Amino acid sequence: MELKSHFTFNKQQRSGILLLLLLIISLLCIYWFVDFSEEDTFNISSAEIVAIQKEIDSLQLIEIESRKPKIYPFNPNFITDYKGYTLGMANEEIDRLLQYRKENKWINSAADFKKVTGVSDSLLAALSPFFKFPDWVANPKPKRDFKDYKSEKGFSEKTYAQKTDLNIATEAQLQQVSGIGEALSKRIISYREKINGFSTDLQLYEVYGLNAELVQRTLTLFTVKTPKEIVKMNFSKASASDISTIPGINFELAKKIWEYQRLRKKVTSFQELEKIEGMTERKLQLIQLYLSID
Repeated sequence: MELKSHFTFNKQQRSGILLLLLLIISLLCIYWFVDFSEEDTFNISSAEIVAIQKEIDSLQLIEIESRKPKIYPFNPNFITDYKGYTLGMANEEIDRLLQYRKENKWINSAADFKKVTGVSDSLLAALSPFFKFPDWVANPKPKRDFKDYKSEKGFSEKTYAQKTDLNIATEAQLQQVSGIGEALSKRIISYREKINGFSTDLQLYEVYGLNAELVQRTLTLFTVKTPKEIVKMNFSKASASDISTIPGINFELAKKIWEYQRLRKKVTSFQELEKIEGMTERKLQLIQLYLSID
């Protein structure tokens, strides 16, 4: 009886329920049969929208590129395990490079790098633009035979016996050379006293104001007959300061020579020093007077 009472409605209640059902049915019909969608008035194909989209795409590409690891110029001879990994090298390729360096051998070109490591052509093409070698490797000086600075065409040179010893020549005797006056003759003797006597004719080139032609002209009449004895320094033990004491070698060049020796660890010939920036043939010959290689 109590359950039945819940489904017993009076006339007013039945009318309300019927009205509610009609309202629900009407709303459902409207939902299913009436199109409420609005026409899209936003034209994404317009020139302005296309231009903005291109700019957004370019900014996205720039952002993606900026997040990539940057590669700065580097010397491939000093690639570490971690550096090789970040460059995309395989472990075997890195090991080959490290083993090559342990043998005190050096990579001097992109071709050397590929030959030693065995990297792919694509990786080499990506890395080689960033290879940075020392100037004496990247821009080697052309090899030339040493010139004879004692004579030059056009000058009549006396024999050794006829020449005057440069270590005892007076100002008056030096002034017999065409082009050498009082000032230059004084400068030659002053330099001779500064180095405690000439050890070789080549040292005459270090006298300020004497160009090569004038030196060659002087050496047709003079030569070193009583050379000053030089106690040579051991090249492998000499510091940059020691090397800079060599007449004609400034500290900047001495430092480059010392750094080259430290980098190579073992220099077997003075000819190797030709690669150093600022090195001349005369300076190289002078260096050999003061340094010795074990």
